[in-house]
Amino acid sequence: NAKADQEAYRLLQQTAYPSWLYPVVHGATTIWERLDGYTVEKGFGGHNGMNSFNHYSFGAIGSWMYNHSLGIERDEDNPGFKHFILQPEHDPTGQMTWAKGHYDSMYGRIESSWEIKEGVRNYRFWVPSNTTATLHLQATGANMISEGNRPLESSKDIQIVNEKDGKVIMKLQSGEYQFIVNEE
Repeated sequence: NAKADQEAYRLLQQTAYPSWLYPVVHGATTIWERLDGYTVEKGFGGHNGMNSFNHYSFGAIGSWMYNHSLGIERDEDNPGFKHFILQPEHDPTGQMTWAKGHYDSMYGRIESSWEIKEGVRNYRFWVPSNTTATLHLQATGANMISEGNRPLESSKDIQIVNEKDGKVIMKLQSGEYQFIVNEE
């Protein structure tokens, strides 16, 4: 959902309370259990008995970054990442212009990255050997996408499945992919 992603990117990047950078601005070197564990206005509030300043946090941002910004998601019907979903969502505010990361699955490293330069979106994915992925790439149509400097339709390892809701859906075989979406 675009509105939820926009809100998550805002909470990730702002330094005012509530946000993920608010604790950093106030000296945190670890994740706090609660976003309101300490605020300038309320100090430590009433949570001292049940608040850790070195703890996995409620609503941690790390999972969102993997699943939404990088778009690496498990396929509910294929446990263990034998088949997985790639569905990266870039920052709609334009403040964050790139993301890069990986997940080490039992089949090997899954990589995802995106970068926006001068209105052109560049994506790179690595699908490990003996796995497949379904890619949902934001584009008005398959004709707006190239892979490895070739038209999308010319790749034997890519099967276009559908175009809906402003995304082109593709099945990817094992290997490295570099997509360019240029809608200008």
